[in-house]
Amino acid sequence: MNIEFAGLSINMLDFFETTIPAIIIFIVGALVIAAMLYYHLKHRRVKSATIKYSDIRIVKRAARTNRQKLRFILLFFRLMAIALFIVAFARPRSGTEYQEVKSEGIDIMLALDVSSSMQAEDFKPYNRLYVAKEEIKKFIGKRINDRIGLVVFARYSFTQCPLTTDYGVLLNFIDQVDFGLVDDGTAIGMALANSVNRLRESESKSKIIVLLTDGDNNAGEIDPITAANLAKAFDIKIYTIGAGISGNAMYPYQDPIFGKRYVYQPTKIDEASLTEIAKRTGGKYFRARSGVELEEIYDIIDGLEKTEIEVAAHIQYVELFHYFAYGGLLLLLMEMILAHTYFRKLP
Repeated sequence: MNIEFAGLSINMLDFFETTIPAIIIFIVGALVIAAMLYYHLKHRRVKSATIKYSDIRIVKRAARTNRQKLRFILLFFRLMAIALFIVAFARPRSGTEYQEVKSEGIDIMLALDVSSSMQAEDFKPYNRLYVAKEEIKKFIGKRINDRIGLVVFARYSFTQCPLTTDYGVLLNFIDQVDFGLVDDGTAIGMALANSVNRLRESESKSKIIVLLTDGDNNAGEIDPITAANLAKAFDIKIYTIGAGISGNAMYPYQDPIFGKRYVYQPTKIDEASLTEIAKRTGGKYFRARSGVELEEIYDIIDGLEKTEIEVAAHIQYVELFHYFAYGGLLLLLMEMILAHTYFRKLP
């Protein structure tokens, strides 16, 4: 809520209409108050006495009464009343801004690989799955009014969370994602088909799939290219992300004698298929070799797929001038009562 001064509007029989700005009213008002104060200070010393004395030495020796000392209150009340009237003429009002937000969200399915190869710890100090989950959560935090769902896959694919705008629930489901939910393998085609199935009946103008994997398709009944063609038929765009460093990566394994050990294994990402999937659906392929690169990729996707938001703002005003006018009238009334009672002068 904010307070502003609208100024004094003048309308003369619809022939002439204008508004005096508040700043002009305040300047004129200040000059009026200054003139009244000057007049009072100048004339109170030269005003002729009503009763004349032959010798005023006795009057001079008399002490001033409380009434005489407090008589300045009458002038104070009058000046304050005029000040309040000036503020009232400037037409103060308080306004509260209301915004009507109309947004057309995007439907997004996130497909996340949870196969054992995602345990590789080349995104130091964490493994690929942990970093992917953290970056996905950051991506979700930047979205507004989008419906987002999650599909996880290894040998099989299943929906971890259907499309929802309840991001709190979605984030809880992401936290629950871990290794061992599905038998090991990489069914990229099935993950895409499952995601398409969740989006095919969507009425949103923009539907996208963001798929993250670190391997090549080696399981499932549907191959990735067929799934990409299916997505294209439903006007669904696919962004693909290949996660992992080039060459060999460290994979942990549990040694029965020495405990946790590491072994180097080559990173096998079918970049040609991932590139073709994205190309066929109008998306884009990205390669993430570190956690920083993965964060940048999700930022790029976030920038490419923005929600359209229309904000219609209007301000509702409440007039306040009558409070100042009533205050001024009250002060004038108090001045008149005190001037004719407690501070009354003899003729």
